[in-house]
Order: sequence, then structure tokens, then C-alpha cells
Amino acid sequence: MADAKFEDGAEQPLRLRAETPEDLAVIASLVQDSVGETAEISWMAKKHRFAMLLNRFRWEDREAAERQGRPYERVQSLLLVESCLKVLAQGIDPADKDTAFDLLDIRFDAGSEGAGQIVLTLAGDGAIALDVECLDVTLTDVSRPYIARSQKVPSHPVE
Repeated sequence: MADAKFEDGAEQPLRLRAETPEDLAVIASLVQDSVGETAEISWMAKKHRFAMLLNRFRWEDREAAERQGRPYERVQSLLLVESCLKVLAQGIDPADKDTAFDLLDIRFDAGSEGAGQIVLTLAGDGAIALDVECLDVTLTDVSRPYIARSQKVPSHPVE
């Protein structure tokens, strides 16, 4: 059995919160190329809460994996949006619980007095729009990292 290395203790699950568009841009960069299923999306209208369980590519670990010659990883993460008043879906049927999706981007379109709309852009012209009272988004890793099935870095070739 090998001794533990100093760097073994440094890695912790992500727990991030966005209250500004700049904060949200950080979360958006970390959830880019996440995959999930509609069965793992929930809108709790009475609690004004939208939740989405994602299998997130660990962009923050990419360079270390390449340097160490080990496989790329994914981790299950919970994306939670508070103060959500309304949810609209385009190009994806929330009732079809077997639908898989790829999350490409998240942006905030500001409205008046802190309110606005958070838009989750999905591959294949899909989108989920969340009308919110304010920007209150958290991203929390909820599992241990696991080897990405594709063992490749997600890419988006320019056509």
C-alpha cells in the first residue's frame, strides 16, 4: 500500500453559488457538456425551486488527467435555481422521462430590479428558460468522480 500524497487531500467536491452574471459564467463553464435525463429534472413550483441532476465533465481536472496520463472524469452534480417563478421548455419534452440531453451553456438575461431569465441551452436546438425573481444558482457535486465513458474531451467542431 502506498503512502498518501499531499495533493490527495486537496481535491474537494465543488460547491459554488452564483448571485451575479459573472458568477453564473463560472458555473456555466463548469457545466458545459454535462449530460442528463429529463427524469432528473424537477420544478417545485410551490417552493420556487428548479433542480437538475447532471453528469458533469470535470473541466477543472482535465489538465491534471492529461499530465498524469489517466482517464478523464465526470461527476454527478446538482444544479439548483432558487426563486424560480416559471419554467418553459423548447425542443425537449419534460413529460418524456427517457429523453437524454446535453447541456451546452447557461446565461442570464437581466430584467428589472434583479429579476430576469436564466436560459439553459441544450444540444439540438433545445432550451429551458427559467423566469426568476433574482439570480440564485448553486452547483454542488454529489458523487465521487468516475471515469468518463467516452474517455474523450467533449468537442464542438466548427462547421
